[in-house]
Amino acid sequence: MADAIVATGTLETPEEIRSPVIRGIDRLSDLGGFIGALALVAMTAIVVFEVISRYAFNEPTSWVTEIGTYLFVAIVFFGMAPAQRANSHIQVEILVDSVSTEWRTRLELVTLWLGLTFVVFTAWHTARFTFLEYVHGARDWGLLGTPQWLPQIPMTLGLILFAVAILRDLHELRPPRSVVAQWIVPVVALALTAALMAMGRSDWRIPGTRFDWGSILICGAVAVAMVAWSGWRIAAATVIAFGGLALVFYLSRGTSLLWLGSLLGLTLLVLLFAGVRVAFAMGIVGLLGLYFLLPQAQLPVLADRSWTSINSFTLTAVPSFVLMGALLVRSGITTELFDALVAWFGKTPGGLAHASVAASATFAAVCGSSLATAATLGSVAAPEMVKRGYSPRLTYGVVAAGATLGILIPPSIAMIIYGNVVGVAVTQLFLAGIIPGLLLSLLFMVTVFIWGLVSPGAIPKGEAYSWGRKLSSAVGVLPFLFLIAAVLGSLYLGIATPTEAGAIGAVAALGMAVKRGRLDWDAFYACLIDTVKVTAFIMLIVVGAAIMSWVFDYLRLPRAMVQLVTDANLAPWLVFAIIVGIYLILGCFIESIAMMLMTLSVTFPVIVSIGLDPIWFGVVLVLLVEIGLVTPPVGLVLFVLKGMSGNVALRDIAYGVIPYIFVMLGFIWLLYFFPGIVTWLPKQVG
Repeated sequence: MADAIVATGTLETPEEIRSPVIRGIDRLSDLGGFIGALALVAMTAIVVFEVISRYAFNEPTSWVTEIGTYLFVAIVFFGMAPAQRANSHIQVEILVDSVSTEWRTRLELVTLWLGLTFVVFTAWHTARFTFLEYVHGARDWGLLGTPQWLPQIPMTLGLILFAVAILRDLHELRPPRSVVAQWIVPVVALALTAALMAMGRSDWRIPGTRFDWGSILICGAVAVAMVAWSGWRIAAATVIAFGGLALVFYLSRGTSLLWLGSLLGLTLLVLLFAGVRVAFAMGIVGLLGLYFLLPQAQLPVLADRSWTSINSFTLTAVPSFVLMGALLVRSGITTELFDALVAWFGKTPGGLAHASVAASATFAAVCGSSLATAATLGSVAAPEMVKRGYSPRLTYGVVAAGATLGILIPPSIAMIIYGNVVGVAVTQLFLAGIIPGLLLSLLFMVTVFIWGLVSPGAIPKGEAYSWGRKLSSAVGVLPFLFLIAAVLGSLYLGIATPTEAGAIGAVAALGMAVKRGRLDWDAFYACLIDTVKVTAFIMLIVVGAAIMSWVFDYLRLPRAMVQLVTDANLAPWLVFAIIVGIYLILGCFIESIAMMLMTLSVTFPVIVSIGLDPIWFGVVLVLLVEIGLVTPPVGLVLFVLKGMSGNVALRDIAYGVIPYIFVMLGFIWLLYFFPGIVTWLPKQVG
């Protein structure tokens, strides 16, 4: 995800001892998830209806694109509260995991209060934004001319539910010591809501300053809530952290671009390593920049960027592909695929490892998610390989490497997000990823072969299978061939757009799961809720990155970076090497999609300025993201495999993937010197 992420756990207390406040919040979160699931079903259904209506009856609709986008907005914002409850929002846990339980709780409390502050500010300005759209009668530019405030209501309500869900986690981390303290926060929240509503469309600026009463009320209310629920020490630490950053930002206004760029970057890194959720960290940097670094405070940008960054039909492909992957995992057809490939590769030295790579490549061609690929092959291929005598390091190394193909071989969630951010055709990106994905799969197999030569004990002798067994087992590949034809076939035959192809694939996967008897209503609803949560946390990162990048763009930091590279007169290969090095370092600590989104506003203009192709860079960036997925200490694929491996040490999994990291790095430079590997197929297709 963008890639999916496996939830790391929830903050749960037995139902019978939960307070009425927590029970009420849980019901609201469940309601948000239910609405998001309904919106997901409706969005998928109408997109498939559009394809059938246009292709089979030559009667394209005029409403599906617009309504589908609005349903996607509802999925994203109503899904944020359930994602928070499931602890799905991503954070860098290096510091958090290295301290005692008590200090971890304190860090979690401080970072959640900081995140809540950002969410409340955003929710307030989103509510004002929606109200002003209603007052001014603003309408969408689409054919339906929809009043803009209607689809913006889910955004406002979803952010309010999100703020409430964060309060729920704060309550569970350190419950208030008295009944009175427990009810102080709900009362303060209601009073704040009433005060902000009374202010109406105005933010009541204080003359002669950049401050306004709305912001002061929010900060005061959060401070009172902190003292009531978390105690004065946590409140003091949070106020010092937020107030100290605000003061530094305030004093930095009007300084050099070098200092401003350093300030924004260092603040982001400090927040990330302190354990602030990635989306919150980017949002807080953006919030402080909007308030203190501009000639006038521009807090309405919080709402504008929250809306415009998500209001895109292209991004509706993300939940479609996530849903397809969830349904495929639930259906169990990957087991048959792996068994078929084992029969064909069986006698080859390292046959099961080759079968694992081939299964990963095949699954990637219908999934678009590296973590879904890792979870699937980690449960199917890895146990069988270890059982037959393959070394754990080779086993989990090759499974981890194969999982990275999930976002290189199309369809790819990462490519969809990249294309949407930089304005490159997603179809061209998908085409560009095919040949590199297949070549990298082949290189992984060569690596397995060389590993077997260097360490013969790591690979047992292969088992021969009869032609009858091979042919009969090939039936297990047919469902994937059907899905590949449904997704990529509909795309490149002109039947469907990339967004529509995802919906077609999801419906096809649903049909296969139902036919196999692996999907009842409860399982289907679980797939929907998981998809809503994954989509929400990915898109929250998109929102945070959009807010932060607006500040970067306003301060002209990307232009200054391009000018710096131009004036330095560095060779293009050296500039590219520096960018690769930066991504490799960031990939060790920051989640892959978040890393891509927080850097593109700076790196993309530099790449274009040295004459590199945007489509080519999209594929290379995905490769760098892949490396981040398998690089400790934040390599999410490693943690997925560790969670499924039982007694295999994370260290062995990390050691096992090291050879494949060097293969991917070498492959990146191969693409640099021979860019036609990436660009040839898109040029041929057109």
